Amino acid sequence: MDQPCTVEEHLARVLGGVRPMAPVSQPLLDTLGLACAEDVVAAVSLPGFDNSAMDGYAVRRADVASATADQPVTLPVAGQIGAGQATLRELPAGAAAKIMTGAPIPEGADAVVPYEWTDRGADVVRISQAPAAGQHVRPQGDDLSAGDLVVAEGTVLGPRHLGLLASVGRARVLARPRPRVVILSTGSELREPGDELGHDSIYDGNSYLLAAAVLRAGAVPHRVGIVTDEAGVFLKTLHQELAGADLVVTSGGVSQGDFDVVKEALREEGVWFGGVAMQPGKPQGFGLVGPEGRGVPIVTLPGNSVSAYISFEVFVLPAIRTLMGLTPTSRPLVEARLTRAMTSPAGRRQFMRGEVGTDAGGRYVDPVGGPGSHLIGALAEANSLIVVPEDATELAEGDRVQVLVLDGEF
Repeated sequence: MDQPCTVEEHLARVLGGVRPMAPVSQPLLDTLGLACAEDVVAAVSLPGFDNSAMDGYAVRRADVASATADQPVTLPVAGQIGAGQATLRELPAGAAAKIMTGAPIPEGADAVVPYEWTDRGADVVRISQAPAAGQHVRPQGDDLSAGDLVVAEGTVLGPRHLGLLASVGRARVLARPRPRVVILSTGSELREPGDELGHDSIYDGNSYLLAAAVLRAGAVPHRVGIVTDEAGVFLKTLHQELAGADLVVTSGGVSQGDFDVVKEALREEGVWFGGVAMQPGKPQGFGLVGPEGRGVPIVTLPGNSVSAYISFEVFVLPAIRTLMGLTPTSRPLVEARLTRAMTSPAGRRQFMRGEVGTDAGGRYVDPVGGPGSHLIGALAEANSLIVVPEDATELAEGDRVQVLVLDGEF
C-alpha cells in the first residue's frame, strides 16, 4: 500500500489545479466580500462643494465679527438653502442665509453660525456669537480629491468600501466572481432530512454541512442532493452539473470499501485517490473532470461528517479562496494553552476539536469530545481545531499548541 502523503503535499495538489477566476464587472452590492480587481480612483471630490456642517446661517464673517451676547448683530435673512434645494447661489453683503447641514455654501459666505448662537429668526436674525473664518464649513475635497486612489486592486470589499465607491459615483466595480460549488453526497443509506428513516438509513447531514461552509466562504453552493452507490448514476449526475460548476465537492465513497462509488467512477477520469497523513480525513481525492480544456476541479472528501468538515477547512476552503483571488488562502494558526492532556497517533497530523477562550493567563483551548470522525455533536460545540503535529504523541496540560480558529474572518 502506498505511503500517505502529507497534508502540505495534498494541499499543493489541490491548489495546483485551481486558478483565480477572471474578473467581471458587477453591481456594488454583489461584490461584498469579493476581491476588487482594479484600482479605483475617485471621479469626483468629497465633498464635491463647500457645504455646511451645521444647521444655521451662512454669513460673511466680517459682517458678524463683533457679535457678542451683550451686543448681538442683526442681519436680514436673504433666503433659505436646503440640501439639494440650493436656489440662493450668492450671499448679498450685509445679509445672512438660513442653511441646512450638507447644503452648499453660497458664494461670498465664509462661515456658518449655528442655530444655537441665534434667535432663529426667519426674516431677520439676531446673532450673539461670532464664528471663526471657515468655521462649520466643510471645504470641497476635504475628504478626498478627484483622481485620488480610493480602493486598491486586491482589496477585499467590505461595507465601508462599497459606501465609498457609491459616494464617488461608482455603480459597478470589477471583481472576481463567487465560484459556484456543486456538492454531492453519495450513499444508498442516505435520506433527506424530514423523510422517514429505515432500519439501516441515516439523514444526509454532510451536504448541508458543506453547503453552509461554502456559503460562509463567500461562494455559491449548489446542493445536488443524494446520489446512490452506483457508478453510472454518479457519473451521469456529475456530468449534468459540470457545465455550471467552478468546483465540485463530494463526500463519501473514497475509502477502501466495496461500495466506494466515487473512487470507482472517477479513477477512469484521471482523478487521484490516496491517503493523507491526518486524522480524521485520511482518504482523499482530487482531479480535473469534464471536457478537455475546461477541466473542473473536483475535491472528493470522506463520508464521515467530522472528516468531511475538517477536510473542507484544510483543502476546499483554500481552493475556494484561490478561485476568488483572496489571500491568505488558509486560515492562520494561533497559539493557545492546552487545558488538559491529550494523545495523538504517531505519523499523523491530528485535528482535534476544541473550544478557544481567554482568561487571566491569555488564550486557552479546551479539547471537545474525542477523536472519532463521526462525533458531529462535539464538532458543533467546537469553535476551533487543535492541530497536533505528526511527531507529537502526547501533550500535557499547559502545553502551548497551534489552533485553527473556525468562526472568525481572515
